[in-house]
Amino acid sequence: MLRGDRHAIKLCTQDADRAAVRGMHLALVGAVGQGELNHVFYQRTVQVLNGAGIPYLIGGGFALGFHVGMDRKTKDLDVFVRPQHAQDVLDELGKAGYETEMTDPTWLGKAFCGSDFVDVIFAFGNGITHIDDGWFEHAKKGELWGEPVLYTPLEESLWSKAFVMERDRFDGADIAHIIQHSADRLDWDRLVARFGEDWRVLLGHLILVGFIYPGIRNRIPERIMRELLRRLEPELDSAGEPGLCFGPFFSRTQYVHDLRDHGMADARELRKPKAALLPR
Repeated sequence: MLRGDRHAIKLCTQDADRAAVRGMHLALVGAVGQGELNHVFYQRTVQVLNGAGIPYLIGGGFALGFHVGMDRKTKDLDVFVRPQHAQDVLDELGKAGYETEMTDPTWLGKAFCGSDFVDVIFAFGNGITHIDDGWFEHAKKGELWGEPVLYTPLEESLWSKAFVMERDRFDGADIAHIIQHSADRLDWDRLVARFGEDWRVLLGHLILVGFIYPGIRNRIPERIMRELLRRLEPELDSAGEPGLCFGPFFSRTQYVHDLRDHGMADARELRKPKAALLPR
């Protein structure tokens, strides 16, 4: 089945004939311009998930808007779930008439209705960690199109975005905006703990934020910067493990040359819980 005309709002009907092709009947409910958001589809998605009672969080551009007040244009809805609930979410959306797929069993599923889609995210795309209980323990209550939802925490949002450095996508601007608008609300100790042994990634982003917005450098706690710089100091006159490449932590494609042609070791192989199922 074709996934629809991007010039129209389409809504998957609840009472569609389940014998139809993959349970997909689309009802035309209005026309919008190219790239505009289908609020009807996404509101219906939230209603289906709330009705199913499966724990989930709203992330991505909508969470960024909730936390920092940015109206960043987005064409999809990011739903974060624990790994054990990912297939359950896809099944519920399938029952509601969506076309679903487990796009990548290591971190991502998708649900479609025409040209509209939902990303069901249960791990980091680089395979180094999954969505755990901490995301839910610190989630923030809010609303989306009049429906009650939980939004991903600021700290976890920043943590996940710090590793997105593809050729055509870099989430550093989102991190800068989070700190610009919400530095005083961040739990900095929990943020540092989330990065763990990847603290260099956090330090790099914080230095960049200080360059982007020099007027807010002092909003990053001095003790946090001093601690991260203290960790860096012993490395100034020593090299790390030769032949090891952490590039795949940030990009699926831009470091393939290093691994394939130069024989460098993929640092993701050192990480759990999914070392055996790394995304390629």
